[in-house]
Amino acid sequence: MDKQEQQNSSVTESAEDALRHIVEGFRRFRRDVFPQQQALFKKLAHAQAPRAMFITCADSRIVPDLITQSDPGDLFVTRNVGNVVPPYGQMMGGVSTAIEYAVMALGVHHIIVCGHSDCGAMKAVLDPQTLERMPTVKAWLRHAEVAKTVVAENCGCADHNTLEILTEENVVAQLDHLRTHPAVAARLASGQLFIHGWVYDIETCAIRAYDAETGEFRAIDEGPLPMATPRARYPQG
Repeated sequence: MDKQEQQNSSVTESAEDALRHIVEGFRRFRRDVFPQQQALFKKLAHAQAPRAMFITCADSRIVPDLITQSDPGDLFVTRNVGNVVPPYGQMMGGVSTAIEYAVMALGVHHIIVCGHSDCGAMKAVLDPQTLERMPTVKAWLRHAEVAKTVVAENCGCADHNTLEILTEENVVAQLDHLRTHPAVAARLASGQLFIHGWVYDIETCAIRAYDAETGEFRAIDEGPLPMATPRARYPQG
């Protein structure tokens, strides 16, 4: 067997091991977990009433249900590269569809946009040359360019802080995009919907949340819960 054949064989074995691990995980779930929560799954079999919509990155290290200790049915989750929310009308795809469905059909009262530390998408925004062979990702991340411009023109930060600040500014930018969606704008105006911007730190599990009144991110468990929601103009009596 030559060197190339050995490499191909190694890749095949690694791929098979990865799939085997996933299948074994399902078997453990079916054997050990499902029976303990069978009543819950029976309740969820024909309806859902999630407490919140959670828009976050597709990064494999971010597990919304684990981070928030939520049960099946609690979160309506949408994931994509860079936790992006395209402005309404620009890209009527999966994210826009999910937002509209969550607000209009499911009646969620909270939408959380959650970025995270060490985000590969934000690194790519800072170094777009890394995306030359990924044109689709490059086009998608144009929705984060506004955050990059904000950082470039307003923050004289050192290099090691740039990624962290860009991650925060990207969350703020996506919240602004979120407010352009008609269903969201209408529910915000009536006080029936609340939006939140979070950044999750993978290493420490800390969450910083955006406070619209101060324009700052602060720890979610220090003082009153930071809110990114604008004041309702037509509160429901």
